Amino acid sequence: MTSGRGTRLRTFERAVSVRIAESALTLNGVLRMERLHRWLTVRKLQEKFDVRRIAFEQLRKWSVAPDTGNLSHESGKFFSVEGLSVAVSDGPVKEWSQPILNQPEVGILGILVKEIDGVLHCLMQAKMEPGNADGIQLSPTVQATRSNYSQVHKGRPVPYLHYFRDTAGHRVLADVLQSEQGSWFYRKRNRNMIVEVTTDVEVIDGFSWVTIGQLHSLLSEYDLINMDARTVLSCLPFSAAGIASLFSFGGDDFQSSVIRSFSEDNGSLHSSGDVLSWITESRVGNDVTTKLIPLNETTGWRRTSHAITHETEAFFDIIAVDVSAESREVQGWSQPMISPRGTGLVAFLVKRISGVLHVLVNARVEPGYLDVVELAPTVQCSPENYDHLPPDARPPYLDDVLEAPADAVRYDTILSEEGGRFFEAQNRYLVIEVGDGEHEDVRQDFRWLTVHQLTALIRHSHYVNVQARSLVACLHSLSCGLPGGNG
Repeated sequence: MTSGRGTRLRTFERAVSVRIAESALTLNGVLRMERLHRWLTVRKLQEKFDVRRIAFEQLRKWSVAPDTGNLSHESGKFFSVEGLSVAVSDGPVKEWSQPILNQPEVGILGILVKEIDGVLHCLMQAKMEPGNADGIQLSPTVQATRSNYSQVHKGRPVPYLHYFRDTAGHRVLADVLQSEQGSWFYRKRNRNMIVEVTTDVEVIDGFSWVTIGQLHSLLSEYDLINMDARTVLSCLPFSAAGIASLFSFGGDDFQSSVIRSFSEDNGSLHSSGDVLSWITESRVGNDVTTKLIPLNETTGWRRTSHAITHETEAFFDIIAVDVSAESREVQGWSQPMISPRGTGLVAFLVKRISGVLHVLVNARVEPGYLDVVELAPTVQCSPENYDHLPPDARPPYLDDVLEAPADAVRYDTILSEEGGRFFEAQNRYLVIEVGDGEHEDVRQDFRWLTVHQLTALIRHSHYVNVQARSLVACLHSLSCGLPGGNG
């Protein structure tokens, strides 16, 4: 017998999924698309900011510890740049050391949603970050570290923060701790939240109500939706049931296969229990030892007055920047940043199996993960980082991505990573379809999963990495028939 509470809960979840689907299929909300583009253009023209690289000795309120070489803020807050020693049981390189960002505090990434004229809208901010390649990006309502929102910097309060610090009286649609880049952050987590309000909300300068469909449409444009917005969007309780309730779909077209992939356990190759067991076995089977060490004890890295660089000139640099930005809580500051070498490649191989789209995920080890392994895209790398390694060290399936024919590419766009810590860190995000008979036998650390299985794992902490979450947001767009990127 089904309990009344269980029935009500399923009814609520279905109602939410329908409302999300309605918003995802709405391209003209409070602002029509052309006005939304014009608003973003005006914000870019009005935003006055300047970011310039400086020497480490020119950093304000940051210092280099004479005994360790670590870079840290005088408050002891925000983050520090330290060294990390790593030993792994598998992979082309078994031991190494590297600089890493240590930011132990948990920040808030939150999107406020509200029904306006019967359609869910998200309150988004046109926000400048020092690492953004093109200045302004569309970001969540709140995007703040604990140091920011506790005003360690003595700046202005973070707008709308109270909706996420005290959710009483509001409807919480998502609230989960998620990791960030495990190669650059040491055990970094942020609270990803979506909170629905029914009361009036004052829209202050630099913010606008945007439908989910508009966000997904803008996601296909060059470097416009920031990483924090993408990871929160991936946490939406998105489902095929919501889309299917609004229009009929069928046949063997690609969009229908994506929609079916959002349906609960619809034709998946592996049961949910098998997937969880595979992830657990991957975590148990990979011996990973990490230890924070003094930055000046990292091997293979050299320090100059302006950068800390790997001896091969691969991977990334640690740099320092000075920032002025009138729209931020603090109008001027300086800080260290990670500056990656080259444009990265982040891709899902996908294929239709019995009419249901499956994505090829990798149980990936990264030294900064809290729990050893998280599910990652099929390919996640900067190809030039492997130029100094033997050919068998190249990531699996990289050539499938690099050599994919144009008619197999379903999504292709350039997006950047978190501009508050990474300087012009851009990745090319791709979804590439392969034939039904291809890659049936995959390596032990790869599995074909449905999108539903991925989104179910995203509702829990430390299962799906930030790059894969961005690609899940792209798949949301494809399920609604929206464009597949700027190519």
